[in-house]
Amino acid sequence: MPRQKENRNIAIIGFSATGKTVVARNVAERLNWTFVDTDDEIVKLSGKTIPEIFKEDGEEKFRVLERRALQRACEKEKIVIATGGGATTDPRNQDLLCKTSLVVCLEARPETIYERLQHDNLYSDSPVVRPLLAGDNPLQRIKELKAKRQGYYAIADWTVHTDNLTIDEASGEVINGWQYAGKHIAKQVTEADLACRVHTSSSDYPVFVSWGIVDQLGERMKRAGLSGTANIISDEHVFSIYGDVARKSLKKAGFVVNHFVVPPGEASKNISQAVKIYDYLIEQRVERTDVIVALGGGMVGDLAGFVSATFLRGLPWLQVPTSLIAMTDASIGGKVAIDHPRAKNLIGAFYQPDLVLADIITLTTLPQRELTSGWAEVIKHGLILDVELLKLLENNFKDLLKLKRDISAKVIAQSAAIKCRVVSEDEKETGIRTILNYGHTVAHGLEAATNYGHFLHGEAVAIGMMAAAKLSHRLNLLSAEAVEYHKSILGKFGLRVECRGVVLEDVLEAMELDKKVKDRTIRWVLLKDIGRAVIRSDVPRDEVLQVLKEVIRP
Repeated sequence: MPRQKENRNIAIIGFSATGKTVVARNVAERLNWTFVDTDDEIVKLSGKTIPEIFKEDGEEKFRVLERRALQRACEKEKIVIATGGGATTDPRNQDLLCKTSLVVCLEARPETIYERLQHDNLYSDSPVVRPLLAGDNPLQRIKELKAKRQGYYAIADWTVHTDNLTIDEASGEVINGWQYAGKHIAKQVTEADLACRVHTSSSDYPVFVSWGIVDQLGERMKRAGLSGTANIISDEHVFSIYGDVARKSLKKAGFVVNHFVVPPGEASKNISQAVKIYDYLIEQRVERTDVIVALGGGMVGDLAGFVSATFLRGLPWLQVPTSLIAMTDASIGGKVAIDHPRAKNLIGAFYQPDLVLADIITLTTLPQRELTSGWAEVIKHGLILDVELLKLLENNFKDLLKLKRDISAKVIAQSAAIKCRVVSEDEKETGIRTILNYGHTVAHGLEAATNYGHFLHGEAVAIGMMAAAKLSHRLNLLSAEAVEYHKSILGKFGLRVECRGVVLEDVLEAMELDKKVKDRTIRWVLLKDIGRAVIRSDVPRDEVLQVLKEVIRP
């Protein structure tokens, strides 16, 4: 049977002069945890120095005190423990460490250890190791003793070879092990509000959807193996409502918390705002082990994710979506970007979050227009992939518009699961993931043509889906009844299917700069039937122009 891991603490084991004390202290500082050196605790327990204990009482007495010091440390939480070089020779100590801590072994070659001891290197962190230099051939003595103990270090969950690492680099590797182990354990946990998991070659993370879970943010982050300082990126409106709740949850879980807010709205998703966030992160001395928390709608998620992907070549980050579009679509899948004045999302990356935590209660404070806009992405998922979801939407639209508790949680989780499934199959949008752009070619054109200030994203998507349905019909792919169905289902949720006052030529120009253009040809996502999407690159421009005239009125 595999041992049950609690991982309340981090225990550093290894041979003398591998850096256990100095690295453990550094790790504790960076995680804002408590540092414990068992040798120091033994001195406190006995009132004697360690050489005195060995001389007056013998090694057996020392090992008794060592076991007691370890027991005391392991009873606590958020402790980084630096153990003595021989601590793991006792099977009882091994069992204790394995049950309560992530065990990290610091390794070094005998030659490196010998060199450190000779020159009083930072890694030679205890005067007790000096007897290793006694005798005619100290290097051979180190090799022999290390070989005897090597089997005891096999209990480690993670090993860091410190020969060519600085203290900071070795500490960073320990924290990487802690984060990796946290994610691995989180994969094995099944929770009632787990809507789905994203499984890709680069990442594996949970998506939680429920009511009233934003106050569990800090604990969920710990469970996912995240640590360090939590840097909340939000917009002014969202932060004024949910900032305190998020901060309290994070602080309760032991995180140091900072925040940076931007003006609300798509106009903030640009390189200027990204640079302001970079400046803030530099001022806060943010490190690679710190975390970005994107608290807000799709704009905040895209912007914070873009910064996370690019600052220090990548920071851990997570999404706390507070809009319906973000919960069901934008927060899942790692597409992060900023807008260019000539096209939406033109500058970006694929960079997966470590966690998505969607609290439906945040939708209750949305303006009605924002909430209405969000249903467009949910409807889109049904139109391209899931007829059953569409039936659920049709049969319950009145209760959904009122955000009735059970049905809203069910539909939002189901919509999020569709996005998870597609992303897991096609992380980088080289295949099936492209169909998630149904309606988005026209939508992005509308947004860019109006400088991102006229339409909410879902409003533009609804019009874009109507255009795509009409175009599908004109190409003899989709029936007239299915086109009418678009109008009906979108109308039930209060979404418009046409607009006025937009310059058609500007929309066309923006569409031709869209990311889905290949060989200067737009790759259209169209429908053969409800629930059956296709991708076409042979759509005549005249047909597109005619459809645009039908949805963009003078």
